[in-house]
Amino acid sequence: MPHRDEEITMLRRELEMLMGERQTLLQVAGATAALIASLDSKRLPVSAVESADLVATTINALSEETLQDALNAVRAEIEDQEAGVSI
Repeated sequence: MPHRDEEITMLRRELEMLMGERQTLLQVAGATAALIASLDSKRLPVSAVESADLVATTINALSEETLQDALNAVRAEIEDQEAGVSI
């Protein structure tokens, strides 16, 4: 039984780590989506258009639920920054 308890503990830690990484990736995706949405593609340097298009295409490939989770992950931070509050 002690071996099984160790495995459960190890799996729990791994799951917690993966959930933390998912949250960070959601924040990155949400912040990136907000950035891309605010860009004026006509004003981007030509060298940046291809990268911006790749990012936009990748974000658009996310499921609607995942994209909403990503936007929700950064919404509070964006709103707080707009209000002049630093987190």
